[in-house]
Amino acid sequence: MDEVVARYGLPGIAVGIVVDGEVRQVELRGETVAGSGSAIGRDTLFKVASNTKAMTAALLARQVDAGLLAWDDPVVKHLPGFRMHEDWVTREMQVRDLLIHNSGLGPGAGDLMLWPEPNSFTREDVIAGLAHLKPRWSFRSRYAYDNTLYIVAGEVAAAAGGAPFDVLLRREVFEPLRMDGCRIGEWRIDGAGSVAAPHGRRDGAWVARPDGEVVADMPMAAAGGVRCGLDDMLRWVRAWLDPGARDDAGRPWLSAGQREAAWTPHMPMPLGRRMRDWNRSHYYAYGHGWRLNDIDGTAKVAHTGTLSGMYSAVTLLPELDAGFVILFNADAGEARTVLEQVLAKHFTAPEAGRTVAFYADALAAERAGARASATAGASLPDDARPGIAAAVSRTAASADSLSPWLGRYRDPWFGEISVCASEDGVRFEALKSPRLAGPLLRAGDRLLVDFDTLGADADAWLDFASGPGDGPPRLTMSKVDPEADFSYDYEDLAFQRLGGCPTSSM
Repeated sequence: MDEVVARYGLPGIAVGIVVDGEVRQVELRGETVAGSGSAIGRDTLFKVASNTKAMTAALLARQVDAGLLAWDDPVVKHLPGFRMHEDWVTREMQVRDLLIHNSGLGPGAGDLMLWPEPNSFTREDVIAGLAHLKPRWSFRSRYAYDNTLYIVAGEVAAAAGGAPFDVLLRREVFEPLRMDGCRIGEWRIDGAGSVAAPHGRRDGAWVARPDGEVVADMPMAAAGGVRCGLDDMLRWVRAWLDPGARDDAGRPWLSAGQREAAWTPHMPMPLGRRMRDWNRSHYYAYGHGWRLNDIDGTAKVAHTGTLSGMYSAVTLLPELDAGFVILFNADAGEARTVLEQVLAKHFTAPEAGRTVAFYADALAAERAGARASATAGASLPDDARPGIAAAVSRTAASADSLSPWLGRYRDPWFGEISVCASEDGVRFEALKSPRLAGPLLRAGDRLLVDFDTLGADADAWLDFASGPGDGPPRLTMSKVDPEADFSYDYEDLAFQRLGGCPTSSM
């Protein structure tokens, strides 16, 4: 812990380890808000982000045990209005397909309806938008991570259970396992005790982005909306490591059949070189809300959670009756990778003596190799080489130079945006996602939007084109950084101009 905090300068971190059914070690460092003096505690709430997915899957599994639904039920049996882009996929998609990332959509398709927060998209918007998201591959042909279908899964649970998703998750997961501090749905900060704020880096320092007084019930709740403290997440780990775990009434919390289904490799995943080199892994797959692989000859069940300014990891080693939880209140992807790896190796290969420095140095060497490859690939187009947009001089785009393209545009699933004159040039603004707003800049011979409140990894190229025949102009977008988070799914957008800019924007 101390080595990770020292190496990465983290604002706050909480880690707990379970062995043989008991919490063996808890370590806490840092503050809920950098500089506040408010220490991280065992009950401090963190966003667990995509570690919510296994909880949503567990809720559905409880409903299967109760006979309210079946994994092979067509989704339309429970949500008659559900539609995918292709009719045959709509007919054939089953409840289990919602959990295993086999839809044929590209990675993160539709995520711009979920992030960045806050925005005004609803669950109904997200589900209706699926009909307009064009698949990149055939249904069930390959793995590609998505969040939007977990939102559908949450609504299937609500339909089968006759209550809103947040009510059911509290009733079927939090209450039986005594995860009393966890939050989902709408709740007030002042009634929740200690709450960690997300942090991002700005000018070399951690900058907090605290919540307002009320945390809204966001559309992405079933995909990544849970917040829990460390002690409650350790109860979650213990429930999964104990096949005989019972609820507070003494009944089995989950049947043996549903436990097996959760950890069955339903969808193969690409096995990367790092997993082979570091862990001697032979397989990688997705279960019901869990990632499954082998590490040094033993089974590993795990997931990570990533939201802007919050990172988490839950790792189970069932054959060794061990597991651990990592919670950060910072953009700390590399720190998470390093610490998760060191802790796992403590159990699976203690004789190797792997340290934080060993894995941090290995990742630094990977980055150096990637930079060398990028330099060697100088024949690539400029905008395909990492970092090129930052190296090219940026200047404000003028309204006069863009006059043929100014106006209001609409995408079928994302809705309306405007590209209109401002005091300083031209601004991009999304009607339902207020943080997707910023000035248009010229970088070389291309246009990009530099979003006001997001990091450089969110920057997007803008490409305008005339519509076919006398049709209205079109606008497409793409990531400036090809390695940016897939949740910036600009490539799925296809805007068509609706009309001119409002007079007040000129």
